[in-house]
Amino acid sequence: MDQEMLKKLLQEIQKGKITIAQGLRRLRDLPYEGLGFAHIDHHRSLRQGAPEVIFCEGKTAEQVQAIVERMLAKGHDILATRASPEVYRKIKRISTRAVYHARSRAIVIQLKKKTLTRGKILILSAGTSDIPVAEEAAVTAQVLGSRVETLYDVGVSGIHRLFDQKEKIQEARVLVVVAGMEGALASVVGGLVDKPVIAVPTSVGYGASFGGIAALLAMLNSCASGLATVNIDNGFGAGTMAHRINILGELDKFSMRT
Repeated sequence: MDQEMLKKLLQEIQKGKITIAQGLRRLRDLPYEGLGFAHIDHHRSLRQGAPEVIFCEGKTAEQVQAIVERMLAKGHDILATRASPEVYRKIKRISTRAVYHARSRAIVIQLKKKTLTRGKILILSAGTSDIPVAEEAAVTAQVLGSRVETLYDVGVSGIHRLFDQKEKIQEARVLVVVAGMEGALASVVGGLVDKPVIAVPTSVGYGASFGGIAALLAMLNSCASGLATVNIDNGFGAGTMAHRINILGELDKFSMRT
């Protein structure tokens, strides 16, 4: 249930097309629906502008399937992260619209086509090995409604590759920088732009990277201003934050005053 669906329901009641009792039946699962193993937050679209996202790791394929079924019944788009091919096969039986993004391990079902933002999010990865996390950020932001471009394998070991793309970097409204190893790319990008930069440390690296902790600490201690850091491998968190910043730029000057 999002704002448009609720507005339509209230208009139907107002015009007498449905009764108050029928309207209440449609709303009975707000704010959440209990399945025993999960409580689905059907109210989230009204509060946050997007439905609940399903984190698949730790859930059985049957549990994910049940959650998706109930969310689709309420008209929600689906974004399921960290999903295995087995989970995707289950979801595909429910909806032929289901799309599996193998690199990001994300399942997407979009019931309504979105008009993407004018502003652009640019997602950069330091290396090819960082692409799965970068793709999770890209898929997330795009599903939420942002226009997204990607720029991969432009890390500091060959920094000329980054400088060759300065025009594309400057055009972005928000930048997401995904890097493992020593995590230096985020500071470099942060020093080039006057836009928000979201740094994503990845668990890519040899032993002393400590599963991404080295990159995380480097990004947290960056001397570049306007840079914020999310958790290790948290492409979803970065994509969500980038989208929320991006849509602020879509508001016109009259909206900004209210």
